[in-house]
Amino acid sequence: MKKTLIHAGAAMLFALVGAAPASAQQVVLKVHHFLPGTSNIQVKMLQPWCDKINKESNDRMKCQIYPAMQLGGTPAQLFDQARDGIVDIVWAIPTYAAGRFTKAEVFELPFMTITSKGSSQALWAYTQKNALDEFRGTKLLFMHVADGHLFHFTDKNVKSLDDLKGLKIRAATRISSRMITALGATPVQMPLPQVPESLSKGVIDGAMVPWEGAPSVKLHEIAKFHLDTAAGAPRIANSIFAFAMNQAKYDSLPADLKKVIDANSGLAISAWAGETGFDAVVGPHRKLALDRGNTLNTISDAEIQRMVKASASVYGDWKKEAGAKGVDGNKLLDEARALIKQYDK
Repeated sequence: MKKTLIHAGAAMLFALVGAAPASAQQVVLKVHHFLPGTSNIQVKMLQPWCDKINKESNDRMKCQIYPAMQLGGTPAQLFDQARDGIVDIVWAIPTYAAGRFTKAEVFELPFMTITSKGSSQALWAYTQKNALDEFRGTKLLFMHVADGHLFHFTDKNVKSLDDLKGLKIRAATRISSRMITALGATPVQMPLPQVPESLSKGVIDGAMVPWEGAPSVKLHEIAKFHLDTAAGAPRIANSIFAFAMNQAKYDSLPADLKKVIDANSGLAISAWAGETGFDAVVGPHRKLALDRGNTLNTISDAEIQRMVKASASVYGDWKKEAGAKGVDGNKLLDEARALIKQYDK
């Protein structure tokens, strides 16, 4: 009788253990991005975000970060990897896939953004209202822009619009490609990791890259000349970024883990990403170039006005494409500018 009770108790304990809720199991989120594991973005932004959700979930949720496209594909395919559930979360420039994020890419137009913190909040608020359909299949966790693109050249001491004529310059997205064309240069569109070899081999004369991204590809060591706008002035160009989670993966989480994700998503986190990942490193990264004896030229107000006038067609083309998708480009542009002004104080 005693043995029977013991066996029955053991069986009941086994059944209880076996019936432990799935929510008690650790959820591992595969996070994929295109920069090196030593990059500022992984060290200062992605890893701290992952550490925070791990702590707030009491170790029931953690990230496995795969940098440098370790899970395959190209940077232009990252958004689709999240949408299709190939990975759980991506940090990506959606507009590497040209023509698919027309409404959101208004923030990439010439001389639009100022600081990353302010414009990242504007991008988040704008997208939530106007462009969520472009990100269907994913749950946006946060969005941001870079600190702003500037020009980097290996051996061209460029100071003015006229100096740009005929040069081959790397562009990140189609909007920056159109801007480079409008300024009289030849755009060569490519992801950031391809820039160092292209510069070294003379495939391109220069590259448009934010200060944040320069050290990750040793651009400050390859380039000798830099052309930028003054502090506080609108940035030459920019790229939008999305930290996006597969919607089905998010939906599969238990309610308490969804709350952890939600608490680390949205407007405030977008501001944090812009400030911590970008604005905070502009000074130190610029100093790396100056400490090497590089030349940093600042675009004069007169030259900025010439560039703004020359790039007017970029705005016109974007408005036409927005109109072809059934939206009012002028209205969206006004909204984006108003939000930038609201948050970039």
